[in-house]
Amino acid sequence: MSYKPLIYRLLEHDKGGRYFLAILLMVTVIVPVCNLLVPSSSAFHVSTYVVTLMGKYLTYALLAIALDLVWGYLGILSLGHAAFFGLGGYAMGMYLMRQIGERGVYGHPVLPDFMVFLNWKELPWFWYGFDQFWFAMLMVLLVPGLLAFVFGWLAFRSRVTGVYLSIMTQALTYALMLAFFRNNFGFGGNNGLTDFKDLLGFDLQADSTRNFLFICSAIAVAIGYLICKFIVQSRLGSLITAIRDAEGRVRALGYRDEYVKLFVFVISAMLAGIAGALYVPQVGIINPGEFAPINSIELVIWVAIGGRGTLYGAVLGAIVVNFAKTYFTAAAPEVWLFMLGGLFVVVTLFLPHGIVGAFKSVSSPNNKFYKTIILHLRPNNE
Repeated sequence: MSYKPLIYRLLEHDKGGRYFLAILLMVTVIVPVCNLLVPSSSAFHVSTYVVTLMGKYLTYALLAIALDLVWGYLGILSLGHAAFFGLGGYAMGMYLMRQIGERGVYGHPVLPDFMVFLNWKELPWFWYGFDQFWFAMLMVLLVPGLLAFVFGWLAFRSRVTGVYLSIMTQALTYALMLAFFRNNFGFGGNNGLTDFKDLLGFDLQADSTRNFLFICSAIAVAIGYLICKFIVQSRLGSLITAIRDAEGRVRALGYRDEYVKLFVFVISAMLAGIAGALYVPQVGIINPGEFAPINSIELVIWVAIGGRGTLYGAVLGAIVVNFAKTYFTAAAPEVWLFMLGGLFVVVTLFLPHGIVGAFKSVSSPNNKFYKTIILHLRPNNE
């Protein structure tokens, strides 16, 4: 029996995934080259603003993959993934704040500026360790993962499903938003964390750092995609989709479905935390607005428009919708929310499987339109 590499086995029957990773690789190489090596006077030059914007889109893409894992394959419509995204972002923001030191407005060597402004005398215990990069990265994974574990353990063991579970996840992120808005909570209150200077000693405003963060975001998206693909193509993946389609039967066969749900939910939360950690140094701020329930709802729209249950469809939806948001919030800000809502309604009614599903349907050999086109393109002797 011939040995096949793991990545080959994961992508062997995933044509869309191969195309997606190939395009991602090309973009990861071309964009930094066009930014750093091509003169700004050239038409092929990519500005640092565009690099940062694309890096932000990639963090959204990783967040969409995380949601698609639990919604598209497990059938759990989470309206609280903004909570995990925000917690990962705050963990990174706390590290970046600790790196400012005496360069802050008040020049305090330990306390961030907002603590000095609020007359805090010493650093809270939960800020300890965030002056170390490895500790902050550990918290990026552990804090969202632990919250997902506790929430999932209580919800799944109690057999909470459907719309009730969705409401609970939305309540979770709303509660966190209200808590982080409080000045005495220790995370900057309404203003959040900002005014970051450097990351691992590198200036965050430098073009090279921006490109490095863009590349890290692309790598994270690729790894996140492969991790999720490994899960859904394994024997566990068959059980996951069985729970989505017939949870009662799975339970009747003796499987502990709550453990499967809990495992997938925690993995998804950790991926969302990584996305948040990559998002913060690129946008330069993290505040309680990231926990807003509307962000989780928009995330669901991204996945629905791209095509849930495909992973790469979630990436497509995240990038397409956010590109449109960037354009229309500048060109016609008063109509953007109406356009987004209308787009979601159109997709729900006419494209229930999203853009990817529609493309697959049109290009299927069994599609009447496809058969008609092929019939006209074939020579008469065929």
